[in-house]
Amino acid sequence: MNKKPVLLTEIAYAIGILTLAFGTALMERADLGISMVVAPAYLIHLKVSQALPFYSFGMSEYVFQAALLIALSLIARRFKRAYLFSFVTAVIYGFTLDLMMSLAAFIPMDALAVRIAVYAAGFVICAVGVALFFNAYIPPEAYELFVKELSSMLGRDVSRVKTVYDIISCAVGVALSFIFFGLWRFEGVKLGTIICAILNGPLIGIVSKGLNSVFSFRDGLPKLKAFFEK
Repeated sequence: MNKKPVLLTEIAYAIGILTLAFGTALMERADLGISMVVAPAYLIHLKVSQALPFYSFGMSEYVFQAALLIALSLIARRFKRAYLFSFVTAVIYGFTLDLMMSLAAFIPMDALAVRIAVYAAGFVICAVGVALFFNAYIPPEAYELFVKELSSMLGRDVSRVKTVYDIISCAVGVALSFIFFGLWRFEGVKLGTIICAILNGPLIGIVSKGLNSVFSFRDGLPKLKAFFEK
């Protein structure tokens, strides 16, 4: 019987940040609809950047996630150490996202087929990033942490809670698009966002099972894990 290769969870965390940022940048570049998870932060970025050009997508991400972590603390009625480090992850991700968007800007979008291919690639890459986060103990972004904590509180499967959360995020994104840019002008939230909201949760579940069938996830720094679990 072949032994599965070991993937350290600390490395999974680092790869998760890179892949999630890259996938999000590809989806934004394709302009077929941003991921519903980041849609609220993206819409806020579009609106605020009109007055403050320096307010990047990445910056909007960690500001929005800070608000989400505060909401999580109120729901849980306590503040965990992991919540603070989740914000650190959000900041790292925000800077990485801005870098990836700069790189994605060089991809030519001169045909619909190319845009669809880039969007599909970004969609799958994002799912891989989230699945890697779910296999790591280092606090992920607020989005993933919120889903993990809520699924634990409710005793529900994480992929199902993720699907519900995605649909709610999609609805919030649509509402913000209408509020900021007027009725029937869809900015950021488009057909691709709806498709992503429906398929993202199941796809993450499939990818997560696939990763666990290929790799054996192990903690390389158990003392660091104990630190985050306090």
